[in-house]
Amino acid sequence: MKDYSILLYYCYTPIENPEEFREQHHFFCLELNLRGRIIVAPEGLNGTVSGLKADCQAYIERMKADSRFAQIDFKVEETESHAFTKLHVRTKPEIVHVDLLHIDPNKQTGKHLSPAEFKAIKDEQDVVILDVRSNYEHAVGKFKNAVTLDIENFRDFPDKVSELEKYKDKKVITYCTGGIKCEKASAFLLEKGFKDVYQLHGGIIKYGIEQGGEDFEGKCYVFDNRIVTDINKVNPKVISTCFVCGTTCDRMVNCANPVCNNHVPLCEKCGWEMEGTCSAACKEHHEKRPYDGTGYYQKNTNHYNPYKNVKREKNLTR
Repeated sequence: MKDYSILLYYCYTPIENPEEFREQHHFFCLELNLRGRIIVAPEGLNGTVSGLKADCQAYIERMKADSRFAQIDFKVEETESHAFTKLHVRTKPEIVHVDLLHIDPNKQTGKHLSPAEFKAIKDEQDVVILDVRSNYEHAVGKFKNAVTLDIENFRDFPDKVSELEKYKDKKVITYCTGGIKCEKASAFLLEKGFKDVYQLHGGIIKYGIEQGGEDFEGKCYVFDNRIVTDINKVNPKVISTCFVCGTTCDRMVNCANPVCNNHVPLCEKCGWEMEGTCSAACKEHHEKRPYDGTGYYQKNTNHYNPYKNVKREKNLTR
């Protein structure tokens, strides 16, 4: 029995006074003992949090009671413990950084496909499945036959669209982890003259939950303590190889050298032999972190205080 849940969600909706809302929302999450990362921006909300199932359910119900967030599609996964060690609620200009502030997904975006609809058409001849995630994400897992882009961050996506010109007459279906990147990616494709643009609603995570993840090859990179998670329960396949020795491997780590911190697959054997690093130079680096076999390194908490920099407690609905 798994007692905890992980919630992945976003919502494009105007938020007035984002800093004031951030403060209110921070206290709200503390009341429910939630941990995770939440971004607040004038254009909306983007978050991944973990907590006991009852606390997560209370969060969902309270959010949906607010008309601004009533349409949030929460992706809910079960887990055995918290997926985060801290709570961070921050304000930023965008809820996902891509420097496309002029795009409002509530006015224009690709047609949303449910996981079932996506599954039904993904193999059609005139369909192009486009992964809009970063290199280290699609390196460890992606949909079969998906087109991938050589990008280090989502903000590089607009500069790569010119490479997709040959697909302008196709049905282009974008996908990402939870759907948020596709809202602006698909809108930008439409802005650049692509005619038939879709997006996988709820992303890889929702597809795994509702359709068993069929034809998603490898694992899905996630931004919590798990690093990667299994998606495909139908026809799983490992597509990544150990960064050091080249053997088939989907065990994702962060390089133990914090200056490098490379996100790479590293097999169990190489993990121990390389002491969690991705190269000989990193292995000898004087700042190398102790390797415990997981390849995940919690950032220094610096005496983390969830109430630090919070001015006063407010009610979310005030």
